[in-house]
Amino acid sequence: MEHESGPHPRIPAAGHHRDVNGGWLRPAVFGAMDGLVSNFALMTGVVGGAVSNSTVVLTGLAGLAAGACSMAAGEYTSVASQRELVQAEIEVERLELRRNPHGELAELTQLYVERGVDPDLAHEVARQLSADPEQTLAIHAREELGVDPDDLPSPWVAAGSSFVCFAVGALLPLLPYLLGATSLLPALLVAAAGLFVCGAVVARVTARSWWYSGLRQLALGGIAAGVTYLLGALIGGQVG
Repeated sequence: MEHESGPHPRIPAAGHHRDVNGGWLRPAVFGAMDGLVSNFALMTGVVGGAVSNSTVVLTGLAGLAAGACSMAAGEYTSVASQRELVQAEIEVERLELRRNPHGELAELTQLYVERGVDPDLAHEVARQLSADPEQTLAIHAREELGVDPDDLPSPWVAAGSSFVCFAVGALLPLLPYLLGATSLLPALLVAAAGLFVCGAVVARVTARSWWYSGLRQLALGGIAAGVTYLLGALIGGQVG
């Protein structure tokens, strides 16, 4: 049988995939969502307590600043701790490769055998890959720890992404008041639009339906704002 002539279909390279392991995407998305939901809910809570517009603005600004700093600090600590743990485990693996290279070679061979490679071929592949110590360490880290030593998330990137995105999200419901609004309605409309857009943007990253993700985020934000408004109205009436 003759094969068709012409170029073969090109297989996409790994670099064509979206970065799902980077240290910026999750804190950025979570920061924007949290900033919008938490600050809008905070503002609706004090509006429910029948306070002045200046108090609403002050509350919104305080929520923005405190929340952004808290998110950044939390993300930095979380990612830095995770990175330090992974690096410690990588060093353990590096030490094992120095102390027991034959055992680690056998371990790598067995990994390929378990994936269906012929034992002799698996041993030869493992032997050739083990010629470079750094490459061997990277392979063992990926196979045993599930991490890439050259692509660990940065705590600074995570903290910066979280800080900026939280601040942007928290600023949205505050903007109408900064521009002279005297009621909650303009902030409600801006926050609702922001919640839907944020959800739709997340869907573009995760491949989920944009309208479903947008409506889901709108509903969750609306519930949070409704709860805090009721609490503010109840507590504000008692305090007042």
